Amino acid sequence: MSWWSTAASSPWDLTALLNAADGLAGRAQRHLWLARLLEWLRHAPRSAGPGAAPVQGSGSATPAAVLRLRHLLNVLEKNPDYQARLQRLFVDFWSDIRSAGLFSDFGFGPRTALYAEVWERLRQRVLPTTPDTRELAELFPLLFRPEDAQWIGALDAATLARLGTPGWRGVAAGPDPWRAEMMDAVTYLVSAVHAAGFAAALRKRMSDETLVDEPFRQLPGNAERLREAVLAGDLSSSAVRQHAGYLRALLDQCCVAVDSIGQHLEEFGISVDIVYEVDQLRARVRRIEQLLDCVLSPTPAQPLLQLSQSLVDTLGQRRGVRTLLSRHYAQLSRKVAERSAETGEHYIARSRDEYRDMLRRAAGGGAVLAATTLLKFGILALGLTAFWSGFWAGVNYAASFLVIMLLHWTVATKQPAMTAPAMAQRLGDLKSDASVEAFVDDMVHLIRSQAAGIFGNLALCAPLVLAAQWLSWQLAGAPLVGAHEAEHVLDTLTLLGPTALYAAFTGVLLFASSLVAGWAENWFVFHRLDSAIAWNPRIVARLGASRALRWSNWWRYNISGVAANVSLGMMLGVVPVVMAFLGLPLEVRHVTLSTGQLAAAAGALGWEVLHAAPFWWCVAGIVATGLLNIGVSFWLALKLAARARGVRASDQRRIASALSNRLRHRLPSFLWPMASE
Repeated sequence: MSWWSTAASSPWDLTALLNAADGLAGRAQRHLWLARLLEWLRHAPRSAGPGAAPVQGSGSATPAAVLRLRHLLNVLEKNPDYQARLQRLFVDFWSDIRSAGLFSDFGFGPRTALYAEVWERLRQRVLPTTPDTRELAELFPLLFRPEDAQWIGALDAATLARLGTPGWRGVAAGPDPWRAEMMDAVTYLVSAVHAAGFAAALRKRMSDETLVDEPFRQLPGNAERLREAVLAGDLSSSAVRQHAGYLRALLDQCCVAVDSIGQHLEEFGISVDIVYEVDQLRARVRRIEQLLDCVLSPTPAQPLLQLSQSLVDTLGQRRGVRTLLSRHYAQLSRKVAERSAETGEHYIARSRDEYRDMLRRAAGGGAVLAATTLLKFGILALGLTAFWSGFWAGVNYAASFLVIMLLHWTVATKQPAMTAPAMAQRLGDLKSDASVEAFVDDMVHLIRSQAAGIFGNLALCAPLVLAAQWLSWQLAGAPLVGAHEAEHVLDTLTLLGPTALYAAFTGVLLFASSLVAGWAENWFVFHRLDSAIAWNPRIVARLGASRALRWSNWWRYNISGVAANVSLGMMLGVVPVVMAFLGLPLEVRHVTLSTGQLAAAAGALGWEVLHAAPFWWCVAGIVATGLLNIGVSFWLALKLAARARGVRASDQRRIASALSNRLRHRLPSFLWPMASE
């Protein structure tokens, strides 16, 4: 009779479970029985009975699974028939299963690319697996769960000793065959480490000093000599000790060489695939160390327990796609944040002179955006299809932002995504009250800089648009932007509509442009394009040596700005069209461009519009747009930078308290410099 039918009436009955243990059953049935045994260990019985394990008391620190395991061992020791039955089952299990793959492959990606590993994890989560397998690595996820690591780690020495008896393991007394399996796994892992060390992506980025003794080249031969010495049977021999010590020393040298890759990535840019390969190599080295501890220990119970717990922990890590991506994108996030922080320092005005300079540069940006606003109305007047209208609007925005950058002017809403990482750099040490006050000082300077940017942008954008409308009235007898378009502006910019949602969405796009900027600069540096521009023979022949060097330097220091401005402009124009195509009617609301549009509407409708409520609702909408543009982009950028730098959340309350205290006592300092500064 199948164990399914025997145990179906009482799934938590240990007696029925032991009666179903059939050493002559097929492979799939045997593996399913082991899975049910582990389920019995995890869960308390629903009702006490002759075969029931003791229930964990509320005051007991021992996990219930450990108590049930002890109960199972007691039952086996008192019932030789059950013990013999399980012995036959485990003899068949270990003679049929292949375990080397569990030790060498489980927890490691089958490919060296991060996205291949993501796809593999998604496949494992979606597709079912079968217990009819000879590979323990494939069976392991069916037997264990991530939460099992807790009770496995709580097993005491006495219980481990009882588990180590030949009768329970189902093997005869004498040499342990698992040592040979583990040494095979060491061979496979050493082969993978050896191949990774010679892979071009890693090899070219290792320090030459760390490779003088060629540790990767020596690994396979030494591992094979150790394997032969271990299989000879005398673990205490001098050959085993010598080869094991030398293998560990080689692995340490390999880790030192791999650590030097981090210095190269810090200087020349991050690649998530290289970060992934490095993490895989380090993890394989740690697994080799764990296997050597098990194989070479005269009392291997504790090392085996630690290895088992590590494998179960790995089971939990292997199921998480989000954890994988966040861990391997952390370094890229930090590098993007650091590059943005370097740029963001230029957007923070700390003195009165810097504040005036910020006003001047923002006014220049507002003048350019006045022309951008009028060109946007011209593009709409052409009556293009939705996509091409959005595309050329994006080109208009991108070209305007580039002109502002090249003239060293500024756009207020671009500042927060750049300045937030600069703020996060100061969050590393907030132990003292003085450091908190210093951070609040920087926050005041930052908010004041944003205010100066908005004041400067709006100070020229709105008057210049009005002037263009007035001039058109005088010369042509009609405004550049007509009354129909003006009414549409009043309908769309009002705070009574979805303006706040659109403004927040625009803040997300502003933040996204800063990510594009950081990624583009990292990509530019990683591929050493500045050096290619300066020294490539064809480029030098076309430009000349001196001009090629100037172009190299210019692109090295401006690639971030170009990427940010072009990406932001195109997103402002194209993303709303794409969203509309997908059935998501999201539009953009940029505070300076919206102000220019409202000024154009006022110029078309005349002074009477000032007495109309819709106009003032639009003014309120512009105020909300400015706050949301800046607030959302700043919050997202600060959150990214703080997470990349590991900022502690416990300091947030101290900062909030100090900031609110400054608001109560020195509110004007958030808008303009005080006389004492």
